[in-house]
Amino acid sequence: MQIYDFEAPLLDNTPQSLAAYQGKVVLIVNVASKCGFAPQYAGLEALYERYKDDGLVILGFPCNQFGFQEPGNAEDIQQFCSMTYGVNFPIFAKVDVNGPTAHPLYDYLKRAQPGFLGSEAIKWNFTKFLIDRNGTVRRRYAPTDTPEAIERDLIELLKAKAPEAVL
Repeated sequence: MQIYDFEAPLLDNTPQSLAAYQGKVVLIVNVASKCGFAPQYAGLEALYERYKDDGLVILGFPCNQFGFQEPGNAEDIQQFCSMTYGVNFPIFAKVDVNGPTAHPLYDYLKRAQPGFLGSEAIKWNFTKFLIDRNGTVRRRYAPTDTPEAIERDLIELLKAKAPEAVL
């Protein structure tokens, strides 16, 4: 199984297959507009703008499970992201990342890269998962790991050759 096997609705509820991101370096982040880490949106957008032409895509998944810090509807989230931080990377519909209602993508990500001391649970908003061009979950980052701090890891994966097309 890979991230490409999953689908999730975008913020406007349009179904989006993650297979659309095959061959790209993907950074998946659970986001929340009322979170103290929300200023990371600016760093994420800066990374996206700097490296999108090199094959980076950032996928934001709003989540309201931590301190109810994403209470708004899709329109509220879209307005906050675009007006406050100029976000252009894809934002998906709200998901749960823990528990019995967690989106299957997050169950997969947590198994692929458990957190501190092997715990699979996501502890807070702005936990990040870095996926290489082959769809392998390479690293999990804590909410306190800023976009700028993970840039070196992104660059290394972006330098790696994209997988050959299967004939």
